[in-house]
Formats: sequence, structure tokens, C-alpha cells
Amino acid sequence: MEKLERREVLKKLVIGTSACFIAKGALANEPTPTEMEGPYYPITPQDDKDADLTQIKGKTGTAKGEIIEVFGKVYDNDMTPLCGVTVDLWQANSFGKYHHPHDPNDKPIDENFQCWAILKTDNQGRFKIKTVMPGMYPIEGTDMIRTPHIHFKISKNGYKSLLTQMYFPNHPGNIEDPLILDRTEKETEMMTAKDVSSEKSEYKQYQFDIIIEKIKPVKRGDNEQK
Repeated sequence: MEKLERREVLKKLVIGTSACFIAKGALANEPTPTEMEGPYYPITPQDDKDADLTQIKGKTGTAKGEIIEVFGKVYDNDMTPLCGVTVDLWQANSFGKYHHPHDPNDKPIDENFQCWAILKTDNQGRFKIKTVMPGMYPIEGTDMIRTPHIHFKISKNGYKSLLTQMYFPNHPGNIEDPLILDRTEKETEMMTAKDVSSEKSEYKQYQFDIIIEKIKPVKRGDNEQK
């Protein structure tokens, strides 16, 4: 696929969203690369935004699809774990459908899938969710697809907010997704979770650690006219 074609796809995906910059050449202690928010951030109010996306409070059913667990830590540039970080995340259901009124995908909505969670990291910087493997879906107006991914919006006072997306290792859709193809190898590595499942795991487990950048204080005199 030509670079120009990928750029045109990116433009389609950006419509109706906030633009953001991509961190190039990211190193281990540099912030996790940013990615667009996408057009399907949840807008339908819901009371249940806890860490278990496979069930909704007040309903007896369970979300359809392969249940997985995703966990990790949020660090600063010095690799210090950060407590009290807001982890806002959302994803498509196992069919590749967002619970969003503007999603044109004709796949069914899973009424037992929570789709959205807002959490806080604990005193060791940790977060953990139980969810389902997101489905792939077509990019409207193209013959391309989005590979399974989870959107993350990370925020904490004194730090730069981060929008990013998490990918799954070795998924066949990764080699077709234009957003991944537009990335460097290092960026893709930083945005891809690690499969840390073991024989003792009840579900497949993925580890995704995130680095956010501390806002540097303005030095006295920096804003003064000389």
C-alpha cells in the first residue's frame, strides 16, 4: 500500500475528531505514542463504567466473544508508577461494532457489553480490566480494515494528557491496518500489548504499560520580555 493512500485513510478517520501529534522515534522512557481519538468515543450516558466490561449492572447476561484481561501500569518519564491517574477506555464489541449512534457498521450491538470504562490507577500505578477481544471492522468508504484495538485516554494533573490505542500481538489484522502501517517499528512495539497468559490463567491476559509526560514548570523569566 502506498504511503499516500494510507494518508488519505487517516484523513477519513480523523473527520469529526480532535487531531493529535504522533511521537516519532519513541524510546523506552519517552511517552507512549499518541493516536487519534476516533469518531466513536461514547456519547450515550451509562452508569456502569467499572473494570468489568463483560457484564452490565442490573443485567444477567454476559458479553459475547472471547473474554480477556488487560492490565498494566502508568508511569512517568522516569519510570515512576503514578497513582490516581484517570484511565478512560472504550472499544468495539466482539462483532466490531461500537455502541455509538454514528457507527455505520451493520454488525449487531451487544446489549450485555459495557464498551466503556473510567478507572483510577492504584497506589502502585496499576489498572486492570476484564473485557472481550474487540472485533475487526471496515473503514467506511474504503476497502481497508481496523485491527482489534482498545482506545485509551490517560490524564492526571501535572501531566500531559495522552490519547492512544492498544493493539494485540501477532493478530493477522495488524498487517492490514493503515494506522499500524503508518507507524515505525518502535512505535508499534510501544502500542502493542504483551501476551502474558499462562496455563494457570482463566482468560488470556495482556499487559499494556503506558508512559505519560510530566509538564515542565515554566522557569521564572521564561515568559518575560527581554
